[in-house]
Amino acid sequence: MFDFSGKTALITGAGSGIGRATAQYFLECGARVVLADINVAAVKDAALALDESGTRAGHCRYDAGDPDSAEATVRYTVDRFGSIDHLVLAAGIYEQQDFREMSDAQWHRMISVNLDGAFYISRRAVPHMKEGGAIVTIASVAAHQGGSYRHSHYGASKGGVLAFTRGLARDLAPHIRANAVAPGWIDTPMVAKTLETSGAAKIGAIPLKRVGQPREIATVVGFLCSDAASFVTGESIIAAGGAYMG
Repeated sequence: MFDFSGKTALITGAGSGIGRATAQYFLECGARVVLADINVAAVKDAALALDESGTRAGHCRYDAGDPDSAEATVRYTVDRFGSIDHLVLAAGIYEQQDFREMSDAQWHRMISVNLDGAFYISRRAVPHMKEGGAIVTIASVAAHQGGSYRHSHYGASKGGVLAFTRGLARDLAPHIRANAVAPGWIDTPMVAKTLETSGAAKIGAIPLKRVGQPREIATVVGFLCSDAASFVTGESIIAAGGAYMG
C-alpha cells in the first residue's frame, strides 16, 4: 500500500464501481479525497461509508459532460482541501448500439461524457495541481482495439481519452505526470447487464478465466499516482486478465 498522507485526490465517477474503489483505496493510503459523481445520493453514501468522520472525504455532484460542473467540482475541492495532488478520471458511460442504427445524439453523448469530460475537468484542475502531481484517466482495452461489436462510439471515445492522456503527459511534463489505465471486463454496475447476458463467453476469452474487481484497478491507479511510478508518464497499463496483449 502506498503512502498518500497529506495528499489530495479528486476522483470522478466515485459513486460506484472503479471510482468508488479508487476513493476507498486512496483513503486507506492516507489521502484526502473528493468523491464526485452525477448520482448525488450514491456519492454522498459512498463518502459517508468510507469516512464516517467526514474529515478526509468530501463529495459533490459532477456531470462529466458539463464544463460548468467541472468548474464547480474543482472549486469545491480547492475550497475544501486547498489544492489537488492527484486527479483520477473514472466518470464515464458505456452502452451497446449497432453502428447502422446509431443516432447522432448517441454518438455525441458518448463523446461528450467520456472524452470532452476528460478535457473539461483536467483543464480546470491543472492550475491547482502541485508539482509532482499525477493525472490518471480510466480508458479501456477498447482504446487499444477499437472497441468491439456494437461499441464503435465507445471505442472511439476511449481511444480519444488515451490520445488525450498522452498529449497531457507531453504538455504538463516535467511537473505533472499523466497516465491511463485500460481495464478489460470489470465487475461494475456499468457492465452488469452485458455480463448477465454474455458473461460466460466474455470470461471464456480471458486467460485468467474471470472478470476483474474494481479494487484491482484502484491499486493500479494508486501505483501510477505514487512515487514508485515517478519515471512513468504517457503510458497505458492494460488490466484485462490477458484478454488483450498488444
